[in-house]
Amino acid sequence: MRIVLADDHTVLRQALARVLGARPDIEVVGEAATGSQAVRLAQELTPDVVLMDISMPEMDGLAATARIQSLGLPVKVLVLTVHDREEYLFQALQAGALGYVLKETDMEELIVALNTVARGLVYIQPAMVAKLVADYLERANAKETASEPVDALTPREREILNLVASGNTTAQIADYLVVSPNTVRTHRDHIMAKLGLHGKAALIRYAVSRRLIESIE
Repeated sequence: MRIVLADDHTVLRQALARVLGARPDIEVVGEAATGSQAVRLAQELTPDVVLMDISMPEMDGLAATARIQSLGLPVKVLVLTVHDREEYLFQALQAGALGYVLKETDMEELIVALNTVARGLVYIQPAMVAKLVADYLERANAKETASEPVDALTPREREILNLVASGNTTAQIADYLVVSPNTVRTHRDHIMAKLGLHGKAALIRYAVSRRLIESIE
């Protein structure tokens, strides 16, 4: 896996480069101290993953992520940040990042996140998802809307929505429900059509805001 490290903290960036570069399955092909440098290196080097900080000069990591996606580059972005608020998580997903990990994480989880994102799958740190759910539950008001679009979902579709929003992959959901991956994809398409949503990030936001996630593993 070829990665670019984007972080304006030189000591942290160089430390990550040494640790990650020492692994036989990872090659650190570039380092950036600003968002604009990260975009340039993504264009020049086309790494598998850019490990992207959010708070950087010239162009922040969210803007850099959106720029990389707008250029149509075959480059995945994993955000590595100190920001533990759900607003930043949603902004990162909307910008096109596939993963979101806090800097307090251990190296083992960071490697898992990198490998997951490199395969084109979404990785959100479990602690972050749990915090996100807790924050939304705190803010949720008791008022219930009688005609919520979610009422149109079948029990199986509700179950799949919960599993998707909890971070499970299509293959994991298929194994859990003992159905084919194509069946899961069909249900997911029906769910998004009924709810008027597009993409996994939107499903997560919807499920959390409606308190539909039953458990996070």
